[in-house]
Parts: sequence; structure tokens; C-alpha cells
Amino acid sequence: PKTDIVFLKVHKSASSTVMNILFRFGEMHNLTFAFPQGGGYQLYYPYHFLARFVQGFSPLSPRRFNILCHHMRFLQPEVQKVVPSSAVYFSILRNPVQLMESSFVYYKGASAFSRVRSLEEFLSQPWRYYDPSSGDRHYARNLMTFDFGFNPDGDVSPERVQLMLKAIESSFDFLLISEYFDESMVLLKEMLCWDLDSVVSFPLNSRDSSTKSLLPDSVVEKLKAWNRLDWEIYTHFNRTFWERIERHIGRERLRREVRALRQRQAELARACLQGTGSVGPKDIKDSSLRPLQYGGARILGYNLKQGLPRELERTCRRLVTPELQYSSLLYKKQFPPPAP
Repeated sequence: PKTDIVFLKVHKSASSTVMNILFRFGEMHNLTFAFPQGGGYQLYYPYHFLARFVQGFSPLSPRRFNILCHHMRFLQPEVQKVVPSSAVYFSILRNPVQLMESSFVYYKGASAFSRVRSLEEFLSQPWRYYDPSSGDRHYARNLMTFDFGFNPDGDVSPERVQLMLKAIESSFDFLLISEYFDESMVLLKEMLCWDLDSVVSFPLNSRDSSTKSLLPDSVVEKLKAWNRLDWEIYTHFNRTFWERIERHIGRERLRREVRALRQRQAELARACLQGTGSVGPKDIKDSSLRPLQYGGARILGYNLKQGLPRELERTCRRLVTPELQYSSLLYKKQFPPPAP
């Protein structure tokens, strides 16, 4: 199994669920994480990543960390200073139309969105609300492009787009697609030589569907045009994702493995969860399992069954622990506070 991993956690793209998978694998195999200084939750995002943002990094010591997976703005030469040269690099993408709809609800306080009532209103005159010089502009345009380290207001000429795609291809071993999450997990398992249980998950940091809105076609087209760089990244790597599946797995085995993964998830849901699945924040009984509520979205979580056997309880709890709580738990393990 591969144990040296860089995961670029792109915003609002099922990346919290992937992070949970990496946290569980790392914890189970006693791997080290490149944590933000002081145990924060982002590596000084939205600034480009620098090695010195990592707790325990020193230019004088050759120490390397196994897994880098907290939010960052990608800058490969700096990333290479904190992980072994054998590290596998991957990320996950989401259709920019749904990504921006989600971003609008979640980052409603961002300067570009704060004065509009709806996404339609924003897209009718984006330049009236969007300021390229504001520090939070990336939430409102080409968010994936920004997270990969590029300029979200950059030139969309075919030559520049090709350069950007080539740069991503040369840095990353593969990219997953959140709309095909189960298929992505099968590919992840294949590329990292992991077993099925290592990629089993429950959706984390997902929002209640009551705040999701269906967008009319005219708005969808405006969204694609406004997020043209993201759209180019998404369509290109959606294609290479399926090519990679054909090459490494084949459609027939993919179907079998997706079925096995879903069966295992259903089995764990029956064993672990109270009720039928995710619940709203007010209904989560255990406060340590309550996800952070942010922006205008209601973020869902889970209740565990009472009286589970100890080993199963531990497995179940890890599957549903929100990223902030899990991150801080692992941080304390890796950097224990000094004894009083």
C-alpha cells in the first residue's frame, strides 16, 4: 500500500469525505500528517503554500511527513520540501456549475456575494459585485483554478488553458471526480494499492438538500462562461478519469467493485448509525460529532447507535467524526502537549 500522499483538498467537492478516508488510513498505520502550524485547519489558505506553514517543519532537518491533506493553495516546489519524493499526488474535482451553487450558499458572506439575493442576480452583472483585488474573490470565480495555484482571472486563450492543464498533469498522478464518487474510490483504492475497507466512507460536510436550488439553463450557461477555467479543467480531467478507469480497471470490474463498496457501506450504516443516515445539526446528540455550521447551509451529521461493542464503536465513530474534530484529535496524538 502507498503511504506517502499529497491530496489537494479542493473546496466544496466531497473533499472532507476523502480527508476522513486519509485520516483513518493514517491513524491506522501510524503515519505522520503535515499539520498547519499550531494545529489550525488550513495551511494559511488563501496564500500559496509554503513549507514553513507546516508544524514541525525545519529547513535544517530532512524530516518528511507521510500525508499532506489540509486546505492549501498548491505550490509544488514548496510541497516537495515536506513530503517524500515518492509521494502520490491526487485531487478531486466537481462540476463547476454545482460547485459555484454550493459556494454561493456556503460563502454567502464573501464580498462578491454579500450584496445579492441570488446567484442569478450575481450572474446578471458579475463585474458589478466581483472585485478581482479583494482577498476572498476566489470563492466567487474559478475556485478550483485558484486552489490549484493559478490565477482565477487569468487568460482563457486555448494556449493558456493547455499550459494550465499540462501543469496539473505534470504535478498530479490522477484526479477524481466527485459526481462519480464511488467509482473514484475504486480508482483511488487501485492507484494506492489499498483494500476495500480503507476507502469506505459516509458523506461528510454535506448540506441539507433544502438549500439546494435547481438552476435554469440560461444560468448554467452563464456559470460555465464565468467559470471558464474551472470548466476547462473539469471537462479535461473528467475525460482522463474514464480513460484511466478503462486502462487500470475496466468497466466490468468497476461495476463489481462499486457494488461491493456500496454493499459494505450499507452494512456499516446498518451496524453503526441510528435511523436511516444523516441528520440536521440540532438532531445530533453527541456534540463531539457535530459538524461546523458555516454560511447559509445546514451541514448534516450522524448519530451512532448506543451500546456498540468497543472495537465497532471506534470504527463507526471514526467514520462519522467531522474533519475539524478528527484533525485536532490526530494533531494532539502527533504533537502531545507537554506534561504539566
